[in-house]
Amino acid sequence: MLPMMDQLKQTVTELYTGSERRSRRFRFGLILFDVFTIILFIAIAPLPATVGLETLGFALGLFILMDFAARLWIATDRREMLLKIYTIADVIVILSLLIAPFIHANLAFLRILRGLRIIHSYHLLRDLRRVSPFFVKHEGAVIAAVNLFVFVFFTTSVVFALFVERGTGLEGYINALYFTVSTLTTTGYGDITPTTTGGKLLAVVIMVVGVALFVQLARAIIQPSKVRYTCQSCGLTKHDHDAVHCKHCGAVVRITTEGMV
Repeated sequence: MLPMMDQLKQTVTELYTGSERRSRRFRFGLILFDVFTIILFIAIAPLPATVGLETLGFALGLFILMDFAARLWIATDRREMLLKIYTIADVIVILSLLIAPFIHANLAFLRILRGLRIIHSYHLLRDLRRVSPFFVKHEGAVIAAVNLFVFVFFTTSVVFALFVERGTGLEGYINALYFTVSTLTTTGYGDITPTTTGGKLLAVVIMVVGVALFVQLARAIIQPSKVRYTCQSCGLTKHDHDAVHCKHCGAVVRITTEGMV
C-alpha cells in the first residue's frame, strides 16, 4: 500500500512541478480553470441564488478542494503554504461553496466570501511566471494591474452585498462597480453617495488604497520593465533585459534572452 501511495504522490508532484509535455498541459489546464472560476464568480455575483448555481458552485468547490488537497500533499513546507494569503482565501471560498446548498437563505456574506476567489489571481501569477514569456517581460505592470483588479472587484462585491438594495440584480451590481471606480479615482459625481457610517468609512478606504494602487499601475507602465533574475553575489532580483553586470555590485549576470532580432 505504501509504495503505491509513494508512486501516486510522485505522479502528482510531476504533474504540478515537472517539465514534461504532459505536466505543462496539466498546469495550463489549471490556469484556464483558475481564470474561468475568477471570471465566473464575478459574473454571477449579481444573480439571485438558484438550485442550478448552487449545484455548479458545489461542483466547483469540490474541484478546487481536490486541487488544494493535491498542492498541500506535495508541498515541501505545508505550514508556509497554509499561511499564504491566496491559500487562506481558497479555504474560505471552498467552505462558502460547499455549505451554500445547505443554507436556505440569501446570505450576503457568502457573496463576499466567493469574491475572495479573485485573490487566487496571485497564485495564477506564480504559474504564469513559469509558462508565459510575456508575463516575465512585463511582470511589474501585470502585477500592478492584478492588484488593482483584485481590489476593484472584491470591493465591488462588498458594496453590492452590504450597501445595495436586494433584488436589484445586474443594475445594482453595475451601480456598485460604478461607485467603487468613481470613488477610487476620486471623480465623485455625487449621483451615488454613501449615507451610513459604514458606507462612508468604506469610501475612505477605497479612496486611500485605490489611489495608491492606481498610481502604482501608472508607474509600472511608464517605467522601463525589469527582468527577474537573482544576482549570485548581492541578491538583487530585478535587472534590465540587456544587463550584463549587476547595477548594485557589478557582478556578471547571465540573463536568458531571445537574442538579437
